[in-house]
Amino acid sequence: MAITKNSNVSSFFFILMDLPGLEKAHCWTAIPVCSIYVLSVLGNITIMHIVKSVPRLHTPMYLFLSMLSMADLGLSASTLPSMVAVFLLGRRRIGATPCFMQLFCIHTFSVIESAILLAMAFDRCMAIREPLRYATILTTKRIWAIGLAVVTRSVTLHLPLPLLLDRLTFQPVSALSHSYCVHPDVLRLSCSSTLVNSGFGLFVMLSTLGMDAVLILLSYVLILKTVLGIASNAERLKAFNTCISHICAVLLFYTPLVSLSMIHRFGKKKLPVQVYMLLSYLHFLMPPVLNPIVYSVKTKEIRVYILKMLHPRKL
Repeated sequence: MAITKNSNVSSFFFILMDLPGLEKAHCWTAIPVCSIYVLSVLGNITIMHIVKSVPRLHTPMYLFLSMLSMADLGLSASTLPSMVAVFLLGRRRIGATPCFMQLFCIHTFSVIESAILLAMAFDRCMAIREPLRYATILTTKRIWAIGLAVVTRSVTLHLPLPLLLDRLTFQPVSALSHSYCVHPDVLRLSCSSTLVNSGFGLFVMLSTLGMDAVLILLSYVLILKTVLGIASNAERLKAFNTCISHICAVLLFYTPLVSLSMIHRFGKKKLPVQVYMLLSYLHFLMPPVLNPIVYSVKTKEIRVYILKMLHPRKL
């Protein structure tokens, strides 16, 4: 098959991957996929509505939670078009330009979510270690400045990805490993040298997701040190309980990501492709669905207002 240079991105396209063995069962696979997106949209919009409409929740913790919901909505919207096309419509072909735009959006919102989780870890660290100075350190102005910095960092670092991919050559038809476009998956299909792309991708990953994970871990080391120094068991438990929801959100986001990295580098050839795909779906699809559920169950203020919305006469 001839190799196509990227002077005209309309001259080649990619084939999105369906679930192995379920290619003809679109009527069934579409049900859980659509359910995931509906739950994600409803859950995150509900969180954002509650935080916006209740003045007493205009505190750093809940403002960061609202930002996390925005990032989750963005991540869901990034994967939605191609997954609906594959699982609902049975259309697996995607052009180079929409593919490159999709991977830019997916990685951008993924890094935004990682940075917001870091900001939330910093928020919990300040609330527990510096309770008297907490309100003066994390003012509303500084919180929105942090949000702007998070978005700017992610967009700036990921803007070169589509441009660098446009330099490469591809076969006229290339099969991806997922039902959406991600940078490593597209990169492996290139017929030309990917040294610059791989190096830049590694730099972006280490300077964002890698650094965020280390700083989140450091924050919890400091939190744990402070909590263990509290004399009262009740106060110790109360302080630690404020972190449970955030710990769950961090585990939901990073566990599939770390597993994917380990499998990609050490065990991909030894495991079925379904395992690799499942972890990828868990990383990109589950946090937007489960984060609102976790915070609704574990955060009393959010839970109370959701119950008021569902049963306004009883409460």
